[in-house]
Amino acid sequence: MNDTKLIDIASALGISVTTVSKALKGYTDISKATRARVIEMAETMNYIPNSVAVNLRTNETKTIGVIIPATVHHFFSSVLNGILEEAEKRGYLVIILQSNEKYELEKKQLALLIQKRVDGVLMSLSNETDDFTHINEAIRKNTPVVLFDKIAKRVDCSKVVINDAKAAYDAVTYLINKGYKKIAHFRGSYVPQNSIDRFLGYKRALEAHGIEYDSKLVYVCDNNTDFEDGYENAQKIMTENPDIDAIFAITDLVAIGIIKYFNEAGIKTPEQVAVFGFSNWFMSTVISPKLTTIDQPGFEMGHQAVSLLIDEIMDIKEHRPVTHQIIELPTRIIERESTVK
Repeated sequence: MNDTKLIDIASALGISVTTVSKALKGYTDISKATRARVIEMAETMNYIPNSVAVNLRTNETKTIGVIIPATVHHFFSSVLNGILEEAEKRGYLVIILQSNEKYELEKKQLALLIQKRVDGVLMSLSNETDDFTHINEAIRKNTPVVLFDKIAKRVDCSKVVINDAKAAYDAVTYLINKGYKKIAHFRGSYVPQNSIDRFLGYKRALEAHGIEYDSKLVYVCDNNTDFEDGYENAQKIMTENPDIDAIFAITDLVAIGIIKYFNEAGIKTPEQVAVFGFSNWFMSTVISPKLTTIDQPGFEMGHQAVSLLIDEIMDIKEHRPVTHQIIELPTRIIERESTVK
């Protein structure tokens, strides 16, 4: 472990500790020659600045925390790539935690990040989170929080989102325009906002095109990152409603579970039942038939979320008023084999 201190560099060069400190920080009242000597000696002695001392002095750690509900989903992997790339560009270290879709764990993780004195937090909420006291308390104590993807409308903070209702509306309208009439929806659980909005988009699209909404064609996938939900509900719906001709799924993983069951049961996709996913996971192009889906810009979402957060961190540091923003990113339909007869 290196324990070289400023006084060691000062003694080796025969100058004061203050001069060494100012030289390393680039103060203009230190000559270029002296600064070069100090830097050369610091490198020779493998000097590493004491980050704890620096943090105490500047009241910042140059660290941000990220809490996501799951890492298995390709979408969140893309978001993390965007977060890490932008954070590195702007000189920040990232601590990544996974709530496993559990509210209590999410609460503990947020408290831990604040205890570790992170400068700000990025969060995508768990499926269980319907109390936002922990987030509001963090914001009240001047720890900026930016929510992304799975957000809460009742939390007053910046957010990076897509228009889930519109994306779902577009997906179901696409199916209707292809001639599908009895369209089921495998929705997420009742708490997450994106699950609610995608269901509402599905329902509105049916009504807008003169198709009566039938609650019996809506099946709940409590763990909407698990293809087993898709598999099991596909088996169930083909017993209870065998005359459906299309399914709009909450995520690609759920859709892939549907296709897996159909392939095993000899149900042809899309000839008998079309399947439409959501998020454009890489497995969408590997499954057979390839999955039609909504492309969700995960990388850009991560990039934008970090930018918003660091801007708010700087506003707080400079005692400027913080203005919360909502950034809505566009989505698009990726047409593949699972809906094209």
